[in-house]
Amino acid sequence: MPHIRQVSDDEAEGDVKRELDAAVKRAGRVWHIVRIMTPNAAALRASMGMYRALMFGDCPLSRRQREMLAVVVSKTNGCHY
Repeated sequence: MPHIRQVSDDEAEGDVKRELDAAVKRAGRVWHIVRIMTPNAAALRASMGMYRALMFGDCPLSRRQREMLAVVVSKTNGCHY
């Protein structure tokens, strides 16, 4: 199994620390999909920006509908999280 180095909470700084702190505030923990992006602060920042825009931005869909769509897409794609 391949190993991808991940930045721990103790070594996180700058944008990575801000995104990890925001993840804990938002979800109570840092999910693996967020943690795996920690070696690349720009990718992490961009990905989380897109997530926030999709899930919390102005949209005709309710937050609940967006979450339901996310679950359906994850299930369709065979994701087990």
